[in-house]
Amino acid sequence: MGTNWGMTTKKMRKMTQKAFSLPLESLRHPLPPLTHLIQRRMAPFAMFALILALGLNVAVAAATDESKQTGSHAHDFVIFASVFTEQGFALPGAKVRVRRADEQKYRWEAMSDRRGELGIRVKQGAEYILSIEARGFKSQTRKIDAREGNQEDLTFQMEPLSGGKS
Repeated sequence: MGTNWGMTTKKMRKMTQKAFSLPLESLRHPLPPLTHLIQRRMAPFAMFALILALGLNVAVAAATDESKQTGSHAHDFVIFASVFTEQGFALPGAKVRVRRADEQKYRWEAMSDRRGELGIRVKQGAEYILSIEARGFKSQTRKIDAREGNQEDLTFQMEPLSGGKS
């Protein structure tokens, strides 16, 4: 086995490049080009499935450690209210304010929607005072015990003010 001393540096460089070009090509293009119609149409769905799977893993990991989360709604109490007129029609725009029974300042406020419904989330384990008022109707007040359970469903039938239109 002899050495081919007649080979120039240029020829040796070409041979070396040719020998290493195939493995380098596979590193540059790990996936074949999306030239087929089915491949082009499936690529967005595959990416969506991958993103969805990654998102679900994050959601499952977050849900398993709910006790360490700050700001968790695990100990919340929800007050649901439906507001109606004397005739039984939904009363939108009724203003509801809620405060702790031992405080004077109202902390929570909500307005009834077009179906006369609303919901307020408060902390569990206390007593609350709910005050509701609507234009042309007498205001009402109710005491809510949020020490047991996790929600209270209330129905208000608003009475019109005496001598006024509803």
